[in-house]
Amino acid sequence: MIKKDDFDLQEFLPYLLNQAAEASSLEFQRAYKQRYGMLRTEWRVLFHLGMHGRMTAREIGLRARVHKTKISRAVQKLADRRFLTRTRDAADRRSDQLELTAAGLAAYRDLREVAREHDAAMVRAFSDADAARLRAMLKRLAGMG
Repeated sequence: MIKKDDFDLQEFLPYLLNQAAEASSLEFQRAYKQRYGMLRTEWRVLFHLGMHGRMTAREIGLRARVHKTKISRAVQKLADRRFLTRTRDAADRRSDQLELTAAGLAAYRDLREVAREHDAAMVRAFSDADAARLRAMLKRLAGMG
């Protein structure tokens, strides 16, 4: 006789977090894909440059916690679309300083507003206190707080 497994996948926190991340990102994903043909890593690079200004790909990778090859591909695609420029870093000739162009900055500002609206719509399901608690718990799980 086979023993019934008592593991409940629906209660497994990594599974729940993944399901919540997928469900919560779909609408925003449609916006950056339809408007700019971007993939997830590309919008993340765009946002880091929009928020922090000139950075290297390595700095973005460390902040975004994304592998350098994914960052490199995203940087190339954004450069191909003329959303960013690369300038050889005078201090470290092996890396480039990345900076948004006017078109990249416009795309960032447009998507930033979409992100704000999406975020506001998501937290409408929660009280202000619950939304703040959720953000704090997620930051702690992510090692950010």
